[in-house]
Amino acid sequence: MTVADFSLEQTSPARSGEKTARPPERRMSPLSVLFGSLGSAVLTIALGAVLILVLPRIIQWGVIDSVWSANDGAACREATGACWAFLRAKFRQITFGIYPPDQQWRPFLAMILLFACILWSLPPRNWGRSLLVLWATAIAAFLILMQGGMFGLALVPSAYWGGLPVTLILAVSALGIGFPLGIVLALGRRSAMAVPRILSTGLIEIIRGLPLVSLLFMSSIMLPIMLPDGMAIDKLARAGVALTIFSAAYLAEIVRGGLQAVPAGQEEASRALGLSWGQAMRLVVLPQALQKVIPPLTNTIIVMVKNTALVLVVGLFDLLSSGKAALTDPAWPSPFTETYLFIAAIYFVMCFGISRYSAFLERRASIGTAR
Repeated sequence: MTVADFSLEQTSPARSGEKTARPPERRMSPLSVLFGSLGSAVLTIALGAVLILVLPRIIQWGVIDSVWSANDGAACREATGACWAFLRAKFRQITFGIYPPDQQWRPFLAMILLFACILWSLPPRNWGRSLLVLWATAIAAFLILMQGGMFGLALVPSAYWGGLPVTLILAVSALGIGFPLGIVLALGRRSAMAVPRILSTGLIEIIRGLPLVSLLFMSSIMLPIMLPDGMAIDKLARAGVALTIFSAAYLAEIVRGGLQAVPAGQEEASRALGLSWGQAMRLVVLPQALQKVIPPLTNTIIVMVKNTALVLVVGLFDLLSSGKAALTDPAWPSPFTETYLFIAAIYFVMCFGISRYSAFLERRASIGTAR
């Protein structure tokens, strides 16, 4: 009997070709969903009334009376609708911050590289050690493109980075490093040895008891004061470390919950089959534990993506900061609504994509369990 056979026996009642019959899914027509009961009918009518009142005004403001093209803010000041021309004029500033305009092809290429790696990482068939090599290479290439100073690229210090590339690299580093660190902390908190258990528990509880803003402040303001003379750490790197530690503490508790949901007999039987503790964790226990906590993991990942906006308080220009900086141009009437709608749309696309991917993983896990 192999480890896979044992794990399958524990998680599925079906054996030797037997299939568990599933009850037929009940499908309801759209009309039944909207008016199938008194409560549904009332909610549908109320929502319809709100849409009738609000939707025409939104269309009037956002489409009919809006300004789509203008060289300056004069046309927007006279218009009563949205000033989408501002977004066209400030698109590069919002997206790339104060990065030198003649070098903005570099952050664009760096973002394409990160998005390509993210897309390549989605199919489970690509998960493996080669993926780690790919990500290490992609991060190195991203930093080289953004920083420069080699291969004929002009040097651009991180103080001039901004916009979407900063948001992406902070989110990727915080989650990419924070997730394995969270697994280590979760295993340490469940360890039978006192020292790893006390250290892991202490770190998790301390970090969870502090707001992220205070960690960012300490890493960006207090840490340079405590360092020896002549030693300096890049501000972006310090913010990335704070976000990584913060995410690791929360991810550790989620992973620990998944580990507690796995029956103790799984590890015991794995050890009886001759597996070491590390092999039992890696091949049997952790895969089952992570399957059980996909929804809370997704929630924490989405929260951390949005938490990258808090680096504004330590002077870093992420996507939100770049949008606020663009609004200070006196030549334009400061269209706050349009700018924040654009930024919100970018965050929504990223977070909704994460949500849909987690739903795919949940379906995949449920199919594997039902076999």
